[in-house]
Amino acid sequence: MATAPRRFFRCACFCSENLYVARYGLHVRFRGEQQLRRDYGAVLRSRGCVSPKDFEQLLEELEQEVERRQRMGPESAARKALIANSYHPARLEIYNPLQDVALAPEFLAAAEYSTLPGADLEGLLQRLETVSEEQRIYRLPVFTPPFCQALLEELEHFEKSDMPKGRPNTMNNYGVLLHELGLDEPLVTPLRECFLQPLMALLYPDCGGGRLDSHRAFVVKYAPGQDRELGCHYDNAELTINVALGKTFTGGALYFGGLFQAPSALTKPLEVEHVVGQGILHRGGQLHGAQPLGTGERWNLVVWLRASAVRNHLCPMCGCKPDLVDDEGFGDGFTREEPPTVDVCVLT
Repeated sequence: MATAPRRFFRCACFCSENLYVARYGLHVRFRGEQQLRRDYGAVLRSRGCVSPKDFEQLLEELEQEVERRQRMGPESAARKALIANSYHPARLEIYNPLQDVALAPEFLAAAEYSTLPGADLEGLLQRLETVSEEQRIYRLPVFTPPFCQALLEELEHFEKSDMPKGRPNTMNNYGVLLHELGLDEPLVTPLRECFLQPLMALLYPDCGGGRLDSHRAFVVKYAPGQDRELGCHYDNAELTINVALGKTFTGGALYFGGLFQAPSALTKPLEVEHVVGQGILHRGGQLHGAQPLGTGERWNLVVWLRASAVRNHLCPMCGCKPDLVDDEGFGDGFTREEPPTVDVCVLT
């Protein structure tokens, strides 16, 4: 008898917590006008929200964002179905199951080492670049140049099509949700299960690195006249990998601060330049952002890696026991069943 597929959920806080107001560079909790004035009035005024008209415009934007988030699940499922039925890909090979030929030799070697019985952190660190030992940020090549080029060609083909497109996340406006394009099953799921999980189990055992069971994957695009930078934030994930796909660009470096659980002023953020084909690994709770793009276009694949064994205990976005709500696909990575638990990512 076949077992039913696992069901994943989101936390109800998704529609009220961490709403991003780009104009004021601020994430807010929003449960109504009075609460917004009480909790954020002073900081909003300090950032330019001064007149009654400014505040009315902000209220309207927040109410629209709440409504958008409430519709996201069904609308995403509808887009995915339409794309599956009507879209004609340019690079069909991208939709084939992930093959080793798409992956950089260094990535394959690091993943293979991580599966060996005697593998340990010290040995793995010899096979990748440590960007920051203190902040536990690492980098290594992930995809080959031909695969990056083929994936980019497919993404640009989709971008130019008349297919409906969803925002990649709540901060970026330009990009692609890979599950809507049909790339979760052939590309992202095997990347997580076969390659990233062994690596993350050694690098981040305290953050659920060995128990990753879902993800959210999207491509973000930075270009003149579109998104050019990204404000400081943390990810709705236990762990994140960010891979530069191309094209040719200047600027747009990632910058990192401390953990959101232990915030500190970003007086001297760590800047990390993107290298095409290479992936930057970090904890989801690490505060980070993107410096303004200089020239060209930058496309990045971002995978939020989630472990229900961690997040079922504490939602990273509201800091409470998650209030589960039905959602599509992997949702936000929460489950009702209780897998063996691990400690919430510790502050190290």
